[in-house]
Amino acid sequence: MKTIIKSIAALLLLAAIIGFSSCTESGKKQEETSTEESHSEAIEVSEEQMKAVGIELGTVEMKNLNSVVKASGQMALLPQNKADVTSLAAGIITQIKVIEGTPVRKGQTVALLENLEIVKLQEAYLAQKQELAFSYQEYERQQELSNQNAGTGKVFQQATSKYETDKARLAGLETQLRQLNINPQMAVAGNFVTQIPILAPINGVVGEIHIKTGSYADMQTPLMEITNNSQIQCNIQVFEKDFPKVKTGQQVEIVLTNMEKKSISGKVYSINQSFENDSKSITIHVKLDNRDGVKLLPGMYVSALINIGNQLVKAVPVNAVAHAEGKQFIFLFTGTEERCNDPDCKEECDDEGKVFQFKKVEVIIGTTELGYVEITPLETIPENAEIISKGAFYIMSKISGGEEEE
Repeated sequence: MKTIIKSIAALLLLAAIIGFSSCTESGKKQEETSTEESHSEAIEVSEEQMKAVGIELGTVEMKNLNSVVKASGQMALLPQNKADVTSLAAGIITQIKVIEGTPVRKGQTVALLENLEIVKLQEAYLAQKQELAFSYQEYERQQELSNQNAGTGKVFQQATSKYETDKARLAGLETQLRQLNINPQMAVAGNFVTQIPILAPINGVVGEIHIKTGSYADMQTPLMEITNNSQIQCNIQVFEKDFPKVKTGQQVEIVLTNMEKKSISGKVYSINQSFENDSKSITIHVKLDNRDGVKLLPGMYVSALINIGNQLVKAVPVNAVAHAEGKQFIFLFTGTEERCNDPDCKEECDDEGKVFQFKKVEVIIGTTELGYVEITPLETIPENAEIISKGAFYIMSKISGGEEEE
């Protein structure tokens, strides 16, 4: 009897050991699997969580969206809206009538320059005017004699040549005086001037002034700068791959990156036909519609969105894109897995049932329209692959929470 009892006890002990070993082995396998998964890119969500949060699956679709080309650039002035102030004669600056930032009109005197040579020019003009008067009288006299057949043709020709030469010389001296902003009539009256007024060549605002009172100015050195910012434009750089999409007349949204992201609308009016240095980019000129009168300065950095019209592009629902650390992601469905449901192993095995697995894929987003957003995946994804079309934010929160716990 004792032998039977001992045999039964031995059998029970053996069964317990085998059962414990089976559970332990199963727990170890599950732990190893869990460890391997934690080191992979798989993101796991249980079927219960999928239903509770309302996560839905879908696919990347081809949508006809109003597409845009992203670019960057700077505010710039047309060549005719900026000018260097120079003098047509060398001399000493005797007076500067403006300061930097002063608004000026075209033809306004901005400085005075003194040059004694201009006195000689005025003297020469006065002398030539008197010489012309004498040669004109001689010309008329010889013409009258010629008409009466009382003179010789040679003398009349000489008088005519002298008169025409004197007239041309006087016209040349008068042009020189007017270029120096001197009224020739002042010289005729004997009121010679010794200072030349330097005039503003365009309307605008005085920029950097390169001279000071008493300094010597020559004809090659700019005295000051004048810019007219009222007709400022925007020059943006478009790369080679986007160049065929851009055409004149397209609408552009200009975002001022350093002015609280203010935006100004514009229109493409000119496109360069050569690359900008070695950057492999082409300059696009945009005419601005600055109705709100935002103060713009040359050199301001901008971001631009060029509306290139409807394009067939890869798109997903807006709720399929999650944002984190300045990047955008979608979640690619990679498969499901059944987890241990053995009631005898509750302590060692998870009772999760079906588990959905996903992979995070970074994308670049484009235009957003009618609840869809254009995407460009940064890695290849299978055709007709399933993604999370709703609830991507929850998955990203789950990842962020897990990382914080770790």
